[in-house]
Amino acid sequence: MKPIADTAASSAVPSTTGWEATDAQPEHGPADFITLAKPRLNLLVVFTTAAGLYLASPNGVAISVLLHTLLGTALIAGGAAALNQVWERDTDALMRRTRTRPIASGRLRPSQGLSFGLALSTTGLIELALGVNLISAWMAALTMGSYVLVYTPLKRRTSLATLVGAVPGALPPVIGWVAATGSLTLPALVLFGISFFWQMPHFLAIAWLYRDEYAIAGIPLLPVLEPDGRRTGQQALLYSAALWPVSLLPLLVGLAGGLYLVVATVLGLTLIALSASFAHNRSTVAARRLFLFSITYLPLLWGALVADRLWI
Repeated sequence: MKPIADTAASSAVPSTTGWEATDAQPEHGPADFITLAKPRLNLLVVFTTAAGLYLASPNGVAISVLLHTLLGTALIAGGAAALNQVWERDTDALMRRTRTRPIASGRLRPSQGLSFGLALSTTGLIELALGVNLISAWMAALTMGSYVLVYTPLKRRTSLATLVGAVPGALPPVIGWVAATGSLTLPALVLFGISFFWQMPHFLAIAWLYRDEYAIAGIPLLPVLEPDGRRTGQQALLYSAALWPVSLLPLLVGLAGGLYLVVATVLGLTLIALSASFAHNRSTVAARRLFLFSITYLPLLWGALVADRLWI
């Protein structure tokens, strides 16, 4: 891939902390703030939170708990996305896939993104604390804090950031569970484990597909550090293989039955096969197939788990 044009690089605002504001007043519109919150991406966050809520209480919860949980989670996810883009605006401006983001492109000032992100996150935490329970607010705060304050700065330092980033990404179903039950129990940890292991082949496929752009931005992901892709493929296969038995644990904790067993097995073996193909070929085509199936995998798995819960 050829280097990004200088005009894209010039829109970056170099910083060491990621939070300094600039003096320029860019033009922007309300749509930029919506884009900053990544609503389409965060639909999966809301969906997995709702799944955790239902799995914890299949007979239903108060409508107020449902609404406060989903709204609070959505606000926190949107706020975390905005704060992440404030911090990463200089590297975002160097990559083709992210350089049009509102802050990276200069349509919004970093200070605007910071204020917006903090407002969303704070409102979401209050929503959970007052409308649901304190433990759900604490879990959401852990999710946001580990994503923005730990994962985001680590991305520039080590390839292990991908592993760290899988932690906040796996917490939304746990938020749903504790919102319904008020306690953190073994089934919630099982849901966390499924989400955690799923993210690794998903993110490794993305990292391989965009390795040239990550290299230009100076982000040391594994495909950047080892361009031959051998360890990237091996790790994608390793985590996919680990995901299958973890995905069967809901049967052991009373969350699922026969229907889920069949679906989880078919999905798990397919993911393993696609990861094995990627590990063997290390091609763009194989990585894209793995990535596209990983997007399908999680909604289908959660859907089967929710559906099977109806019959238990």
